[in-house]
Amino acid sequence: MGMFGTSRLLLAVSCTFFLAANSLYSSSDDVIELTPTNFNKEVIQSDSLWLVEFYAPWCGHCQRLTPEWKKAATALKGVVKVGAVDADKHQSLGGQYGVRGFPTIKLFGSNKNKAEDYQGGRTSDAIVDAALSALRSLVKDRLSGRSGGYSSGKQSSQESGGGDKKDVIELTDDSFDKNVVNSDDVWLVEFYAPWCGHCKNLEPEWAAAATEVKEQTKGKVKLAAVDATVNQMLASRYGIRGFPTIKIFQKGEDPVDYDGGRTRSDIVARALDLFSESAPPPELLEIIDENVVKSTCDAHQLCVIAVLPHILDTGAAGRNSYLEVMLKMADKYKKKMWGWLWTEAGAQSELENSLGIGGFGYPAMAAVNARKMKFALLKGSFSEQGINEFLRELSFGRGSTAPVGGGGFPKINTVEPWDGKDGELPVEDDIDLSDVDLEDWDKDEL
Repeated sequence: MGMFGTSRLLLAVSCTFFLAANSLYSSSDDVIELTPTNFNKEVIQSDSLWLVEFYAPWCGHCQRLTPEWKKAATALKGVVKVGAVDADKHQSLGGQYGVRGFPTIKLFGSNKNKAEDYQGGRTSDAIVDAALSALRSLVKDRLSGRSGGYSSGKQSSQESGGGDKKDVIELTDDSFDKNVVNSDDVWLVEFYAPWCGHCKNLEPEWAAAATEVKEQTKGKVKLAAVDATVNQMLASRYGIRGFPTIKIFQKGEDPVDYDGGRTRSDIVARALDLFSESAPPPELLEIIDENVVKSTCDAHQLCVIAVLPHILDTGAAGRNSYLEVMLKMADKYKKKMWGWLWTEAGAQSELENSLGIGGFGYPAMAAVNARKMKFALLKGSFSEQGINEFLRELSFGRGSTAPVGGGGFPKINTVEPWDGKDGELPVEDDIDLSDVDLEDWDKDEL
């Protein structure tokens, strides 16, 4: 085929490698597959101790953990429940538990609303040992009467808030604006009438959801209620014509109607989606050593790497404008859970060469799949529009890719982080000519 034919073939490889992956577990395993649909019933309302892995099918560490996780699940069958969540597919569920990298393992013990991070080894022996240790602690607590909330993990509607509206915030004509309008939090507000039968049916579900959402979002999403028969100013302002009417309020946006289901799980799922959407964008990190690259690219499906011009070419203002564009794109694509990195031209020359950037054409950008060691290069402009088109193509599995030069990440230099200031030219030493006899130079023969 020849060198150029081979290159064209490599560049024609579809970008579907970035996104295509299958579940790591099946119904034939002893690992219980968990989704937003069954998570509450299987885990939250269960009396059992649970170990839950949040994974992404494309994650290399997750793939290596899979056989050990299956072995542990088989060994613990009937003793401790072992589950797995495809958090790449079910991002709202991963976001609910603060999952930022893969795999993340959490232990759901006595208080199902306060899962603990598992920090132990990734072998089946280590996992089983940790599970049995947690189980022993649980049983000892029960024996001493300190069951905490474990047995109450399976709550009745009254225990979970069905008859307790303590976490539903009552709003009035007088209190609404100062609490909701311009609040940084997300508000779901039910407008109800005391005589309304549907409102009475919704009440225990709304109360239970309020408690769960408060726990899971650390109070960043709030559930409230307005008696529209008393607070008629609010009812008129928001055009309330029937009961119950639920509206969603977010800062800087017009309120929208909630048109989802009326069960606790439906309400919680929508609230957690809103929480995920309002979450802060991922960090944009400067590549100052190998650990930054490894930890970011290994833990995410893609890592987006920008190589910005030298500080002497742009100054601080120019560099900050490029970083601002990246931050906006990181925010726009935050639900993708990608990693975001940048470096200065020439600081990581071997990395540049491996990504085909090669010493010119700055600023440049590459999206790298560390598991397959393939990358795609930004061909358009380094602007919001250009980068958005580039990342959107990747999201849809389109675009051209090539293997990372050398088959893996090259050596990453350890450098000092940027101090945020304009660059300074190196100071050259002055040459003292006071002791030089210039007349002697005239006598030299050429």
